[in-house]
Amino acid sequence: MELNVLENKKNKLVFELSGVGHTFCNALKEELRNNESVTITTYNISHPLVGKPKFFVETKGSETPKKALEKAITALKSKNTQFLKEYKSMK
Repeated sequence: MELNVLENKKNKLVFELSGVGHTFCNALKEELRNNESVTITTYNISHPLVGKPKFFVETKGSETPKKALEKAITALKSKNTQFLKEYKSMK
């Protein structure tokens, strides 16, 4: 996975992600939506076969989009760790 920042302003972040599809993008978008400082979060894939997901994140207040993204990634990592733990305890 490769992250390419296209725009990084005080309350706006636009970036592309290479090597991921809708599954990861939807999970990341939902985690960003859980943050009260995030006012807009969405992504677009311009072409289903060759397009790269392009994310748009805007925040309000003092929290930057970069910090909101960091929180979302940490939350996803925690959920993944918990899921793995539950999976390993399955009989």
